[in-house]
Amino acid sequence: MTQTRKLRVGPLLRGLCLALAAVLPAAAHADWPDHPIHMVVPFPPGSSPDILARTISEPLSQALGQPIVIDNKPGAGGNIGTRIVSQAKPDGYTLLYTINGPLVTAPTLYKKTLGYDPINDLAPISLVGTSPNVLVVPGSLKVDNVQDFVKLVKGRGNSLNYGSVGPGSSAHLAMEMFKERAGVDLAHIPYSGFPQVITAIIGGDVQAGFMVPAIAVPQARDGKVKLLAVTSLQPSEALPGVPTMASQGYPDFEAISWNAVLAPAGTPTPIVERLNSELARIINSDAVRKQLALQYFTPAPSTPEALTARIKNEKARWDQVIEKLNLSLD
Repeated sequence: MTQTRKLRVGPLLRGLCLALAAVLPAAAHADWPDHPIHMVVPFPPGSSPDILARTISEPLSQALGQPIVIDNKPGAGGNIGTRIVSQAKPDGYTLLYTINGPLVTAPTLYKKTLGYDPINDLAPISLVGTSPNVLVVPGSLKVDNVQDFVKLVKGRGNSLNYGSVGPGSSAHLAMEMFKERAGVDLAHIPYSGFPQVITAIIGGDVQAGFMVPAIAVPQARDGKVKLLAVTSLQPSEALPGVPTMASQGYPDFEAISWNAVLAPAGTPTPIVERLNSELARIINSDAVRKQLALQYFTPAPSTPEALTARIKNEKARWDQVIEKLNLSLD
């Protein structure tokens, strides 16, 4: 008699346990968030990532019913702030707003000192937007497209220079990829920032550079520089009329910047899903689309899975460029 009761109660208890296992995680996060959320931006106040983080933080705060506190943690090209988030408690109260560099190229450039693994130590939430770089030359240079520029470089015995914001930067790696595909050589002159690079291009100290549109476009409007191409595969919504590298003889040439939101690995799935849903709605709103356009970004919200795939795919592509250069920043 006793044995029969145990056989009947056992399945019942197992069923209750399964039901509780399904309910408790949701119940544990039902009150999230109940205090302010910190969004770490690993770049200085006033930078493009900082501006865009603040753009989405206000409507996200309204949607979640809690303040979003922006914490600027600049240094090491974004690696310091990214490492801080990778080591934070995965409770939904620490987020990361970053560009692609700390996630895609940093693991190969800083193999010894990085201190985090972007795949295993972070939980992707959503892509925010994408922006191409632009190939910029002096306004006085007698070229109108990429083919003209390649002919000019070869005609001058590969004696020209290009500027970037330093070894390992997207501007540096994009030009090195271009040099290989075009079969040209230009000497690399590093500068401390894009304002210094654009000044050098205008002055003729260097003859080219891949740059962010926010710095290059105003100078192009004044005729001081020319924009020969964008580095996105498709024409940019933010830069109508500027042809792609791909359309000028360099298929699959892509070197874009993008922003994304992530959290520490282990952040509960219901929280990640809630954030993803809210961000998709916010990024596609008219107000945020306008602010993104001012920074020459095209809105591009994504699933967490799509962001993970993007990080892995781009890392594999840029690893090849970095390894050919034998480049290490440790």
